[in-house]
Amino acid sequence: MNIPPKISMFEQFAIVAKALSSSQRLNLLELLAQGERDVEGLAKAADLSIANASQHLQVLRRSGLVVSRKRGPYVLYRLSDDDVLKLLAALRHTAERHLAEVDRLVRSYFREKDGLKPISHNDLMLRMKEGLVTVLDVRSPDEYAAGHLPGSINIPLKNLKRKLGDLPKNPEIIAYCRGPYCVLAYEAIAVLRANGRKARRMEDGFPEWRAAGLPVETACK
Repeated sequence: MNIPPKISMFEQFAIVAKALSSSQRLNLLELLAQGERDVEGLAKAADLSIANASQHLQVLRRSGLVVSRKRGPYVLYRLSDDDVLKLLAALRHTAERHLAEVDRLVRSYFREKDGLKPISHNDLMLRMKEGLVTVLDVRSPDEYAAGHLPGSINIPLKNLKRKLGDLPKNPEIIAYCRGPYCVLAYEAIAVLRANGRKARRMEDGFPEWRAAGLPVETACK
C-alpha cells in the first residue's frame, strides 16, 4: 500500500521530534547555540563522555538540526540555522504554558532566584548606546570568543568574586549567559548584589539576542 504524501511528511517531522526527545540533546543544542565547538569541548561542557556526546550529536546531525565539518583532526559542530533557535524557543514557550511541572520549576526555582523583571533586548540596546550600563558575559572564554554582545566584559562566574574590581563603576550591571534557563546569570547578579552593586539579568541569553538580529562581536580569528 502506498503511503500518502502527508504521512510521509509527518514521518520526516517525527525524525526532528525524536531528536528533541532527549534532555541531553537539548542541552547540547543550547551549548551549540553559543557557537561552533568540537566534540571534546561539548562533552566536557555537557558533562558527558566523548562517546556519549558523539552518539547524541549524530542523532542531531541526521535530523538536520546540526551540521559538522572537519578542521584538521577535529570534527566541529554547529547549529544548522537560526531556525533551530526558533524551534527551541517554541518548544520552551509551549512547555511553559501547558506543563504544570515546567511552570512550577519556573516559579519555584528561577523566579525565587531573582524576582526582578529582566531587561529587554530593546531597553538594553538603548542603555548601551547611552553608556548607562556595563554588560557582563559570564559564559566561558571560548563561548565569549565565538560571539558576544558589543562591548561586553567576559568574567566567567567562577572568577567573578575575585574580579569585582575589574568592573567599571557604572550605575548598573547587566549580566547574561547561555539562555533563559542558564543559572550563571542568576548566580552572577546574586554575587553582585551581595557586594553592593546594582545588577539585573538580560532577558533570555546570547543565542536569542543573536537570533533577534541584534549586533554581535566576535574574538575568533
